[in-house]
Amino acid sequence: MGSESNTDGAGPRRKQARPRRRWLKWVLLSPVVFAVLTTLQVLVLRFVDPPMSAFMVARHVQAIGEGDWSYRTRYDWRDFDAIAPALPVALVAAEDQNFAVHHGFDLKAIEKARAHNQRMVERAEKRGTPVKRLRGASTISQQTAKNLFLWSGRSYVRKGLEAWYTVLIEALWPKRRILEVYANIAEFGDGTYGAQAAAVRFFNRDARQLTPNQAARLAAVLPNPRRYDAGKPGPYVQRRSAAIQRQAGHLGGAAWLRALD
Repeated sequence: MGSESNTDGAGPRRKQARPRRRWLKWVLLSPVVFAVLTTLQVLVLRFVDPPMSAFMVARHVQAIGEGDWSYRTRYDWRDFDAIAPALPVALVAAEDQNFAVHHGFDLKAIEKARAHNQRMVERAEKRGTPVKRLRGASTISQQTAKNLFLWSGRSYVRKGLEAWYTVLIEALWPKRRILEVYANIAEFGDGTYGAQAAAVRFFNRDARQLTPNQAARLAAVLPNPRRYDAGKPGPYVQRRSAAIQRQAGHLGGAAWLRALD
């Protein structure tokens, strides 16, 4: 009788153990599956132009949630050679002057931004006023990863995913492709993404025809394209675009782009 009781009890225990082992197996495999899928995702987009970005989708959903049914996404892809060289150079001059040499993260810029922001916080605390003009240190590679694949926010999860996608982009895409994608998905005005849509909306011309001044104005509105207007620039955008043009000249202009090849 005793042996029969032990045998009967072993069956249910084995059945309970199987789901646990299966669950544990999936937990252990999920990082591998995620790594493989995201690597394939980035690899495909090295050769296939993205029809939209995660940021575009999120902004459209936000507009609908706010009851703005008139909101429209302006997006019209243009290959790198169909965009005036002045624009990608202006983007680098404005946002990531070490783009050609870093591997996705500009550690010197991060340290400078940290020191600057600490000073701004200390000054604001002494004055008892809100902190203004904190400096970011995101590279164009990081911004491409964030805009193309992720959502807005400041959570550690999102920052971790941004870092992962940045590593993949830098490993699998040439620098020229990174800059091409960024120039096409960056938001230059509310609902206006990329060089072609911005050139038509603000200057009534093709992206191929953008002048250095117009390209600098587009770069100058980043990262606040809903606050600043490239078509009707105020004093801040005018000052910033002039500084961007000077820096673009220091980089070497269109000749700098040839160094990416």
